[in-house]
Amino acid sequence: MKIKKNIKNFFAEYASFIFSVPAILWQVLFLYAPFLLVLYTSFKSDDSNISITLSNYITMLSSPYFYIIARSIFIATGVTFLCLLCGYPVAYFLAITVHRRWKNYLLFLLTLPFWTNFLIQIYSWIFILDYNGLINMLLLKTGLIQNPLPMINNIGAIFFVMLYYYLPFMIMPLYSILEKIQQDVLEASMDLGATHWQTFKYITIPLSMSGIKTGIFLVFVPSFGEFVIPSIVGGAHHMFVGSLVSHYFLVVQDKQLGSAFTIVSGLVLIICILFLHWLCSFPFRKIVRKRIVK
Repeated sequence: MKIKKNIKNFFAEYASFIFSVPAILWQVLFLYAPFLLVLYTSFKSDDSNISITLSNYITMLSSPYFYIIARSIFIATGVTFLCLLCGYPVAYFLAITVHRRWKNYLLFLLTLPFWTNFLIQIYSWIFILDYNGLINMLLLKTGLIQNPLPMINNIGAIFFVMLYYYLPFMIMPLYSILEKIQQDVLEASMDLGATHWQTFKYITIPLSMSGIKTGIFLVFVPSFGEFVIPSIVGGAHHMFVGSLVSHYFLVVQDKQLGSAFTIVSGLVLIICILFLHWLCSFPFRKIVRKRIVK
């Protein structure tokens, strides 16, 4: 009876840990172990040699690699900023302005693209933006243009398709936070003499800052390493971080340089995330401090 009681107490005390063991093993096997393997490979000279070298990282110090990283940061920052600029009004409209009975229908339309395969969405944009695509065909038929417009295989096409795909990732966290803001708080601000803009600036934005941060991270991180959209929509002339990593591993099969570039670009991504976290917190602290001083 005592053994049975001890076993029962043991499971009662460590039940949460026991049930989390499969998740921990999964994380170790498919996250930490591959990362350590990539880190080790980045210091190897070649597959047959086990000696450690810094030659792969010295190669990464050449300017073309930093140019590719800088271009990925530029497009990820631009896509994130435009997603925030376009997504915040949509999330605000859905959460605060629109009537409750229409919310479910509009949210259904918002999540509808997730029901379609990612590649099908991207190839659909090729049929729309191609030289013989839908837009050029309509413009030529109506006589507005004489020659097809170059709307594909360029940075603009990559930017536009990434904005289309990642916009819901910005809207959804913003919507979930804005919906939790009580109308009484906004009405109290208006009753105390604040204008719509002052209420939005000093009440709505600070209260929705956690949603803004989540949306920025959800869009910026995958945009930085995106390689499917640049490869399909941008053609072979525009190389980004994700494109170069897949090129090293899948095309030239140079695992050492690919691993070193993955580690370097990962460190740059971490620095960018920390900077974005500071940048998102700074306006909030400034607004709160300014209000307290007044």
